[in-house]
Amino acid sequence: MIEKKTALVIGATGVTGTPLVQYLTELDTYSKVTVFTRRPIEFQHHKITNHVVNFDNIGEWQDLLSGDDLFSAMGTTLKLAGSKKAQYKVDYHYQANTALAASNNGVKRLFLVSAPNAKAKSAIFYNRMKGELEDYVATLNFNSVIYFRPSIIQGNRMDKRLGEQIGFSVLDKATTLLPFLATYRPISGGNLANAIANSSTLNFKPGLHDYELGEIFSLI
Repeated sequence: MIEKKTALVIGATGVTGTPLVQYLTELDTYSKVTVFTRRPIEFQHHKITNHVVNFDNIGEWQDLLSGDDLFSAMGTTLKLAGSKKAQYKVDYHYQANTALAASNNGVKRLFLVSAPNAKAKSAIFYNRMKGELEDYVATLNFNSVIYFRPSIIQGNRMDKRLGEQIGFSVLDKATTLLPFLATYRPISGGNLANAIANSSTLNFKPGLHDYELGEIFSLI
């Protein structure tokens, strides 16, 4: 008999989080998918409970972060955020605060969308921010933490990231012609979400686990 679990999701309105919620509802392992967003999600399913929350005031809703697995696919861009400080608030503080509350509430596993070359000591702001988040969640009380480090994530975004769309097209062709660039192969938000959902059915040993790009594709 399959143990029925509760999945918790943040970042559920993005190019990865939106399909991720749908994939999680299709898994027999989850009887509930609890989603925390700043605006209501469009997808409806009998398994889904959608809490519209203020991520600046997690104390108001941290008790709702009760379940088995937390999926964090939250993120923004410097252009959309308006400043590095604002981007750091979304990409680091919101996720770190949610992860802390979830771990304190007994959530066992964290599935985190990170980035390639995420290092806390990186000279590059984005990589440093992602590395600091990876290091922080590793100190929490999760039984297992699973990092996903995709390259460019393709999808329809509100901010029309033309640079990423061009980068996707160029890299997609380049990685076909030049195998040594495979690390930078783009991936669609749907494929990444599929891989994350599929990984949740695996029995991870306690500790830290990471999926680089090639390993992500192997989960699809």
